[in-house]
Amino acid sequence: MARPDKAAAVTELKEEFQSSQGAVLTEYRGLTVAQLGELRNSLGQNARFRVVKNTLGKIAAKEADLDEKVLDLFEGPSAVAFVRGDVVEAAKGLRDFAKANSPLVIKGGVIDGKAMTPDEIVKLADLESREVLLAKMAGALKAKQGQAAATFQALPTKLARLAQALHEKKSDEA
Repeated sequence: MARPDKAAAVTELKEEFQSSQGAVLTEYRGLTVAQLGELRNSLGQNARFRVVKNTLGKIAAKEADLDEKVLDLFEGPSAVAFVRGDVVEAAKGLRDFAKANSPLVIKGGVIDGKAMTPDEIVKLADLESREVLLAKMAGALKAKQGQAAATFQALPTKLARLAQALHEKKSDEA
């Protein structure tokens, strides 16, 4: 029978997997405790970086119905960044920290239920933040509205000019 402390740890991990928008698995071999603290700070408020025992992580991931590919990532010293919020921001934090500290290796993860490779997570980190993307979309929509308004405003003016030209042409012919 499973020990109560391990069963509680599995239940806690399962809840973390289910309540998070994403989870990025990393290998932290070679990082000091100070570097791990620095990494936790760099992830911000919406991510929790946690060292996980592989067997407990696999069991929790399986109970959370995660993709089989994610289960295979629990090899070697594993830590998981559980993301509750902007996944792009957390991916950027992990990518930047991994660039500065080569012992941190992004192994893969799961975002919104989809298994992701390390390359996909790095591509996700290259995206702009949610706020920037929303601002760009709002700007594009506003520009399109301005173009539509200018078009609608130009139509009566062109129609009036055409009527004036026709009137002048009739006057000249008479």
